[in-house]
Amino acid sequence: QIKVVESGGALVQPGESLRLSCTASGFMFGYYAIGWFRQAPGREREGVSCISSDDGSRYYTGSVKGRFTISRDNAKDTAYLQMMNLKPEDTAVYYCAAVQRAFSNWCGMDIEDYTIRGQGTQVTVSS
Repeated sequence: QIKVVESGGALVQPGESLRLSCTASGFMFGYYAIGWFRQAPGREREGVSCISSDDGSRYYTGSVKGRFTISRDNAKDTAYLQMMNLKPEDTAVYYCAAVQRAFSNWCGMDIEDYTIRGQGTQVTVSS
């Protein structure tokens, strides 16, 4: 079955760190770009970060630059989102998604560009 599954969400205090994982199955992970997205209550889903299949391109939305780091381990069919110095405004359901594109250095921040999407993992930042 072709899918991606997120894990690692938790309740943490402001300033703490979390690492989210996105584990793929059923497809050739190394050929797919990966995106991380989030949706907070009452807000639209937004792109957080993405990484190209060749790991040559990484992008971050402005509010997480310098705090979040995206990476991938093709041997483990897994992508990661390391989140540091978490803030209450980071509270959301985080989703990962995958897509295969002709250009190995492509990744995008619009979930509509992605064909394989996970169910999400909850991250809550609160004191």
